[in-house]
Amino acid sequence: MNMKVLVFFVATILVAWQCHGSEYEIFPLQMKTGHSSGLHYSTEVKCESWRLGVEGHNLINWKTAPEACEEHIGNYLFSEQFGSDSKLVNQQAYFYARTLNITDKDVFVFSVDMTVLSNLPYYKYHGFGTEPNNATLYDAWVWLGEATTMRETKKMYDKLLDLGIKIIFLTGRTVDKEDVTERNLKSAGFHTWEKLILKDPFLYGGKNALQYKSAERKKLEKEGYRIIGNIGDQWSDILGANKGHRTFKLPNPMYYIN
Repeated sequence: MNMKVLVFFVATILVAWQCHGSEYEIFPLQMKTGHSSGLHYSTEVKCESWRLGVEGHNLINWKTAPEACEEHIGNYLFSEQFGSDSKLVNQQAYFYARTLNITDKDVFVFSVDMTVLSNLPYYKYHGFGTEPNNATLYDAWVWLGEATTMRETKKMYDKLLDLGIKIIFLTGRTVDKEDVTERNLKSAGFHTWEKLILKDPFLYGGKNALQYKSAERKKLEKEGYRIIGNIGDQWSDILGANKGHRTFKLPNPMYYIN
């Protein structure tokens, strides 16, 4: 037995000695970076990093996307990657919901713009978020009622209805846009909901989106609803008080709403 141990020990030393002289670098201790190696990253790579920072909530309170990233953002938003990213988020929301024992007071909260309704027909003519927000132009677009369907969200919405889950739409749109929003939701295929909540400027003047949506979710829970899930494209949709049992963040690299 001792001889076997000795042979194994000697063999281990020989292998380690041979590997020490090898030209291969296994698990290098320091990654080579653009800074240390003098490399310069392309605009495409920088914009990809910027988008990751946005979705990871590492970049906050930004006013516009980088001008140099307009093409990158546009290509992403009309790509299979954006579709796949949105699909993954919505799938996880459904996979979670189907594990629950649903009651008649269970609701799933959806944001509206860029969550169920796509405003890409507007933003493709306004820099994909690289231009400063123009509230007048954007409101004119909303009044048209021509926002299109976020397809992956629509699939998840349909499945939640099949599970018996009630839908709450909670939007930053103001109450004067209730009729056009209802028509646009229905034209995009969203025909059924428990409540459509719009922002009342008289109640929430001076309040940001996070404060407004938190307050409205609190009202829902006081009414006896249980918020089992909450999905939106903005962090202000899914952070704050009474945010629900689980939250789901859809990609949106075009703008940041507090």
